[in-house]
Amino acid sequence: MALKSVAQIGLLSLALLQTGTVHAAADAAITARIDTGEVAGRLSENAALERIFADEMRLGFALDPMGALQQGQKVSVEEFLLLFTPDLARQRRETNAQLLARLEQINPGKLDEAHRISRAVLIDAKTADAALLEPQQLALTEVRPFNHFGGFHVAYPEVSSPGSGISLTTTDDYELLIARHRVLGRVFDQAAARFREGMASGVTEPRLTVDNMIAQIDALLAQPVERSPFTSPARSFPATVPSAERQRLRRTLSDVTRRDVYPAYRKLRRFLAEEYRPAAREQPGLAALAGGDHLYRNLIRAYTTLDLDPDTVHAMGLGEVARIQSDMEQVKGELSFSGPLRAFFDDLRTNPRYHPKTEQELADGFRSVGRKVDALAPRYFLHLPRTSLQIQPYPAYRAKFEAGGSYAQGTPDGDQPGTFFFNTYDLKSRFLTGVTTLYLHEGAPGHHFQISLAQENTTLPNFQRFGGNNAYIEGWALYAETLGYEMGFYKDPMQHWGTLDDEMLRAMRLVVDTGLHAKGWSREQAVDYMLANSGMGRSDAEAEVDRYIAIPGQALSYKIGALTIQRLRKEAEGTLGRKFDIRAFHDQVLGSGALPMKVLEGKVRGWISRTRAAR
Repeated sequence: MALKSVAQIGLLSLALLQTGTVHAAADAAITARIDTGEVAGRLSENAALERIFADEMRLGFALDPMGALQQGQKVSVEEFLLLFTPDLARQRRETNAQLLARLEQINPGKLDEAHRISRAVLIDAKTADAALLEPQQLALTEVRPFNHFGGFHVAYPEVSSPGSGISLTTTDDYELLIARHRVLGRVFDQAAARFREGMASGVTEPRLTVDNMIAQIDALLAQPVERSPFTSPARSFPATVPSAERQRLRRTLSDVTRRDVYPAYRKLRRFLAEEYRPAAREQPGLAALAGGDHLYRNLIRAYTTLDLDPDTVHAMGLGEVARIQSDMEQVKGELSFSGPLRAFFDDLRTNPRYHPKTEQELADGFRSVGRKVDALAPRYFLHLPRTSLQIQPYPAYRAKFEAGGSYAQGTPDGDQPGTFFFNTYDLKSRFLTGVTTLYLHEGAPGHHFQISLAQENTTLPNFQRFGGNNAYIEGWALYAETLGYEMGFYKDPMQHWGTLDDEMLRAMRLVVDTGLHAKGWSREQAVDYMLANSGMGRSDAEAEVDRYIAIPGQALSYKIGALTIQRLRKEAEGTLGRKFDIRAFHDQVLGSGALPMKVLEGKVRGWISRTRAAR
């Protein structure tokens, strides 16, 4: 059902629609038992909560300049210059505390279901933020302002280019972009000041992440100015920019890139190579930092939305690795390999049968899966994204430092498509077996469906449309991979192996992430474990481990989130029997944006109860 406007259906009905299917019997019962005064009270409490939402959105944009840029907001030079300043961290902490206090004052019993869900989502997020914004935690995080995985130095070129979500539709938009480019050096200087604070307190990035950042900057600076991402907005103007202005803007963007942006990157590189790298730590994990164990637990809570003990997660991962290896043994036989599993991993790495010969072969594989998913999706989903999805390789300067694929969201209005990126670096280490499962995860119906449907749902609060937690976002994408069984993709043993290999990756993450950050594992120990338990290539294994080192806890969210969604689906199927509708289940999971695991459980179980009771 397409959502109607507030004016057409009223706030209470809109809230019911936001949470899923509106049952006529339920509506009648609500109408019968709620008198006018009770409705007015509920709407009043809903309105009070929505004022908090509006403040959270406004303040969120002001206190997250990069996030605002990615969502197409106009970010002033003054706001941009807040990045990496102690004042920004202080404002975030104070604002978070004030919002959390206001949320606690709202009585959930006076809210309709959609608003109760939204309040619970925001409380969960703000509580997790509060733990990470404590001064002792900031002393470990603010002095490490970015690293090689999605750090500001690589994110800024992306949000300076068309197709990234940035607003570039008018001459003023271009002028604002140019103005931000001019002060980029000051932002880098502010970041360097924070890095120096960490050097003084003994809290630094691992040396390997510093080496990766230096290599990323080298790759960026190796591009001629005329082909850099910073001048790309002038290579193709939208029709809304007057023709008379284009030559001037093209010349100015080229000049500011040459005179301001590239020198800023060169200065940052000198700082990292000559001053910071000698002080960087050798050990990769948070266990090497005083207080790192407490920070790691807070990060696990933030990424998974659950209070989990690292030892418990580590043991869970070992159990999942053993289970998946059993399935691998069966598929290995279907691929006509009779030797031990470890020998098959080696064969996978070297046998040309499993690797693309050309970039085009890899691209064609992903596009073929995409066409099949497009045809099958209506059988599994009540709502499909309006935003289109494009498929393309990573830019050359990024590819070496990226995993096999990723997703970049489109714009909320659907004008700019989402992008499924695939990696062609070191082509001999890429696998044809992983084509299906990677597309289902990063493309459709994984990240593209979840992120696009949330963005396009203007009835949701901003934090549910654009925010979220990794357990939900990555858990959904991993769950989406399993739909390949029902869709018939994994009848092909090659593709069946690929999804098992990817599931093994997510299981190994539980072991390796906790190994690095709670058990003192070295980088080489982590890489060796991944090579011993999967068929992945060394390039991928090293990139994965470096990523876990850079963002502790994030890698745990995939498997933990997917297991939650799978458990809820099994519960719904078992309880509802013939009443179970996979499309309705997916609508419940996707219909309210990204939810913490406990909130998602409550919502789905409410739907199960209503569906079971309905005649």
